[in-house]
Amino acid sequence: MSDFVNNFWSVYVTLITLGGIIFCAVLLFVVARKKVVSAPDNTTGHVWDGDLRELNNPMPRWWMWLFIITVIFGVAYLAAYPGLGSFTGKLGWTQVGAYEAEQAKAKAQIAPLYARFAAMTPEERAQDPQAMAIGERLFMNNCAQCHGSDARGGKSFPNLTDGDWLHGGTPEKIQETITEGRVGVMPPMAAAVGTPDDVRNLAHYVLSLSGSPSDSLRASLGKSKFTACAACHGMDGKGNQALGAPNLTDDVWLHGWGEAAIIDIVNNGKQNHMPAQKDKLTPEQIGVLASYVWSLSHKQGTP
Repeated sequence: MSDFVNNFWSVYVTLITLGGIIFCAVLLFVVARKKVVSAPDNTTGHVWDGDLRELNNPMPRWWMWLFIITVIFGVAYLAAYPGLGSFTGKLGWTQVGAYEAEQAKAKAQIAPLYARFAAMTPEERAQDPQAMAIGERLFMNNCAQCHGSDARGGKSFPNLTDGDWLHGGTPEKIQETITEGRVGVMPPMAAAVGTPDDVRNLAHYVLSLSGSPSDSLRASLGKSKFTACAACHGMDGKGNQALGAPNLTDDVWLHGWGEAAIIDIVNNGKQNHMPAQKDKLTPEQIGVLASYVWSLSHKQGTP
């Protein structure tokens, strides 16, 4: 890898670039000084179709000056901007600097708007059409890839419209989740539960907690095995938002429903990662986005 970052490549690019410009300049100079030698009738002597003759006229002077201006412009550009290897140019222009300047200009333009949003409560922002329009665009650009354009999620990606929140659904908690991200870990629990048959019994007990179709006999046998899960999900199976442990008594199945899905999670565990957005979005943008996400499950203020 060091071969691609050492000084040789900087010199190589510089020589190739300057060599091309010098070659063009020399070629123009030679052509400009070369005398046109032609027949007395100003033709090259080539004849086609019996009477078509090629004239031997010099290059138009305006055309020659266009080439000269192009060479001069190229030299001036390379002196002002990067283009000659590691030489940064007299103006010190960089892509990063230009990007940061554009970002700063955009932030200055929208600062008054976000200042107005910052003075509102999350609930007030959720009722503001302009804030919700901006929140929707932020959601589409940063969240829809996982949660879907309708925010209804999919397998292993939470539905944000149903009011079921692993870590809490208050605007403050949603903002915390967006800012810092989340890592959900369900460790493999088969060894703590017992035999494969015990794991199957436990799966039917978990199904029974939400009123899902299950084998009542296996569910009764699996109830005692649920103690291995109670530390996170609670003895009643209603979960623990402080730990991000799901409520097992509702009809929300984030990683799949049914005996096979539950057995797989008990045997192999599960890990989910919600990336932090604090390095991509400003605190003001996260506040508007959090209000938009909160509004998805609180239409007219009703969860």
